[in-house]
Amino acid sequence: MIYQKYIKRILDFSLSTVGLVILSPVYGVLIIAIKADSKGPILFKQRRVGIHKQLFNIYKFRTMSIDTPKDTPTHMLKNPDQYITKVGKFLRKTSLDELPQIFNIIKGEMSIIGPRPALWNQEDLIAERDQYGANDVRPGLTGLAQISGRDELKIPIKAKLDGQYVKNISFPFDCKMFFKTITSVLKNEGVQEGGTGAMGIEEDHK
Repeated sequence: MIYQKYIKRILDFSLSTVGLVILSPVYGVLIIAIKADSKGPILFKQRRVGIHKQLFNIYKFRTMSIDTPKDTPTHMLKNPDQYITKVGKFLRKTSLDELPQIFNIIKGEMSIIGPRPALWNQEDLIAERDQYGANDVRPGLTGLAQISGRDELKIPIKAKLDGQYVKNISFPFDCKMFFKTITSVLKNEGVQEGGTGAMGIEEDHK
């Protein structure tokens, strides 16, 4: 309980701040690439569900063209590939589009490890998570569901995994999730374009 309430937040802030400094050259390269590739803003902002179901704006690097239909999940677009930019495909495949969420973590809206934040209108997932108390913790950059199948998981399974994480929150468990996420991203496991759970290809469009 002490870890979840105090230590976890201190670690999130400290590690994210250090990460922001170390990754600043990467941010610079990606910003230039995004602007050179297509018209539109560098960042994509979208309303997500945070701790205690409070809404916040999540930040990502934009990976889709500005004429993409608004508030439509990627997997519900008729042909999502036509909207994804060239640089966007790379960002999604490598999950680099998630890097701006470091700012969400620093602000206290997210954690490094936790359930991925649901879309504001994704009522089915929100309701499922209520059963497990998964809406009462800070959402994360990555979590148990992301290393357990990512896009391949159905909503009830994802919510159950989120609940398992809530029951087992601890420093060792968070470390395990962190390093498994790195392995999962490097192996590109469970990623399907237009899916519903990958770190960079989840229930939204950019």
